[in-house]
Amino acid sequence: MPMEKQMEKTVLTALERAIMCAQLASDKKAFDIRALYISEITTIADYLVIVSGHSDRQAQTIANNIRVGLKKYGKVIDIEGESEGKWIVMDYGDVLVHIFHEPTRRYYDLDGLWQMAPEVELPEDIREAPQQSA
Repeated sequence: MPMEKQMEKTVLTALERAIMCAQLASDKKAFDIRALYISEITTIADYLVIVSGHSDRQAQTIANNIRVGLKKYGKVIDIEGESEGKWIVMDYGDVLVHIFHEPTRRYYDLDGLWQMAPEVELPEDIREAPQQSA
């Protein structure tokens, strides 16, 4: 009788997806990583993940790593800004990911816009990532 393979989880909750996006961004040296619970403020998504990169190329690399890392859980619904790399938005339905080249993040100040949203406590290795550019 063959041994059954242990089934790998193929569906993520919105919170799991948000944390995984933050982790995948962290894996590519993103900084100032935040995940916000926005479901009680808006209907556009349940969570908002905001991260920064040091360059447009790094922002593109972060976006690609998130896309590849989440592929087995479903494709990104839409992605905007990837070719320029200054502000990339990835829409997973229940999670929106904003990947910024740092000067663009400061200019548009999404952190200030969503300041009323509760912050998700991220795993320690993500929280210990640098919070600002060097």
